Amino acid sequence: MPALSNYVNQMLKSGRFGMIEPYTANAETSKKSKKSRLRVALFTGNYDYIRDGVAVTLNRLVNHLEAENIPTMVVAPSAPKPALEAAGTVVRVPSLPIPARSEYRLGLELSRQAVQSLEAFQPTLFHIATPDIVGHQALRLAEKWGLPVAASYHTRYDAYPRYYGLKFLGSVWRNRARRFYQRCSCVFVPSLSAGEILQRDNIASTVKLWSRGVDHQHFNPSKRSDAWRRSLGFQERDVVVTYVGRLVREKNVLLLKDIFKKLALRGLKFKISIVGDGPLDSSLRRDLPDAAFSGFLVGENLATAYASSDIFLFPSSSETFGNVTLEAMSSGLPVVCARGAGNNCLVAEGENGLFAETNESGEFADSLQDLIENAALRRSMGIASLKRSRLYDWDTILDDLVQDYGELVGDSAKVAVTSLGGDSPGAVPSPVLSGLRD
Repeated sequence: MPALSNYVNQMLKSGRFGMIEPYTANAETSKKSKKSRLRVALFTGNYDYIRDGVAVTLNRLVNHLEAENIPTMVVAPSAPKPALEAAGTVVRVPSLPIPARSEYRLGLELSRQAVQSLEAFQPTLFHIATPDIVGHQALRLAEKWGLPVAASYHTRYDAYPRYYGLKFLGSVWRNRARRFYQRCSCVFVPSLSAGEILQRDNIASTVKLWSRGVDHQHFNPSKRSDAWRRSLGFQERDVVVTYVGRLVREKNVLLLKDIFKKLALRGLKFKISIVGDGPLDSSLRRDLPDAAFSGFLVGENLATAYASSDIFLFPSSSETFGNVTLEAMSSGLPVVCARGAGNNCLVAEGENGLFAETNESGEFADSLQDLIENAALRRSMGIASLKRSRLYDWDTILDDLVQDYGELVGDSAKVAVTSLGGDSPGAVPSPVLSGLRD
């Protein structure tokens, strides 16, 4: 790709790429190395410069590994303005903004300093989260050193090109992904349906499930706030339909205009809440002048936005796992979403939500109408969502991943940590049910 090559060369000449931060072994690291055969080197294209599902998940993983006294090193692009505080020891590699999507960065190489840091760290397992330039170089290095490689599949890059008029690139990515993932010891997928896609397309042969969890204490119906609703112009009896996520084409957000237009033409009374930011923010504000746009939210503000809504709408079919869908479920919301890999594992149709086929705005409108007009259905599906969300407990899920790590390096004797309290993993105190509303 000459254009990208020229861009990279220009950025390198100008010096406008991320700084490299070498890693130096210390006494504490040496002391820890005696405690376990498991020493994880994690490679990712985004660790802290965009607060997306991948970055949050990987930071949570590193915090969990360190809490288990498992030495961990992260290799990731630099971040001029980090969006979140990076967990653990991070070795930076040179990077530059990706053309046309400057919020994302491309790691340019697994630098000599990074390799030296890895040599000093002495990993026993490579975990590669992104099959980019650095990811490919890390894979070759692991093969040279004779180390097992676990890849994790986070993003359906094959699905993205069609949203930008470049559908043919989907097959190009699948061919490259096939050559990458089939060289890995195993590929961790966040959902069974995502794994089925990889095996259907012969992209990966050895696939294991690494699901995702949710913080039930943070995302729950008790966070509902009438004051928050009033601040956005919503009255107590208004039915608020909320989208949470990045405002980008691959999330299929341009379909929102058609969905809400169809509902309005049917004479339905509802309100629209849009939470998130991205390149399509201005376009959506023009298309949805009556919607309340909250921008990018985190922490208590995000939890309040979910819980203060009545229906969660998510039209994306390019997910490997619907993190925002799970957060909405934990907040007690019924879900209307696109039928696809990232949602099928979370939503039981007719129980806690309803599906629509991708790009079928009429089907989305039909499902939303059923919920807008039926308060009892909203409540029953909201309760079902909350119950289903309890199955997704982070500690249990990450303990299972560590066990899989151990098996890859021949250290299956690691004792699993038993969850404390509750009749089932991730049990949530019953008072949060009181936050559900008609």
